[in-house]
Amino acid sequence: MIARLHEALRTKRNDLENDQKGFTLVELLVVVLIIGILAAIAIPFFLNQRQGAWESQVKSDIANAVIAAETYAVGNNGSFADMAHTPGATAADLPTGDLVDNGYKATPSVVLTSAVDADGNGYVFTVTHREYTGPTWTYTSTDGTTVKS
Repeated sequence: MIARLHEALRTKRNDLENDQKGFTLVELLVVVLIIGILAAIAIPFFLNQRQGAWESQVKSDIANAVIAAETYAVGNNGSFADMAHTPGATAADLPTGDLVDNGYKATPSVVLTSAVDADGNGYVFTVTHREYTGPTWTYTSTDGTTVKS
């Protein structure tokens, strides 16, 4: 009887020592493959979100510049004739200027260039983003449209 108990304990001990737990190589490869697929889906989505944010910054700066230009015109009998703006300036480059003096707050990396019509009755803003290469937005005050090109 005691011999049987010793034999049973020895068998159990051998079974426990040989019972190794862990992941197989195939299981690990499947996990790596799934992570790779998820990354391939997520990275382009993330990049598109960044471009959308840059586009929103440009649109916001256009709206702010339009308000500042119209505020300038109110103080100058409805004329934009002498409205000054530093071409290609960004937020850091604009310590003064008619747009800034009338409330324009530029977003960093957004570049706004303005041009006043010869008769002083309108203006055109051309806006780009330094991080978002390619498109340019043009706002024309005479018809109030913004065109992305």
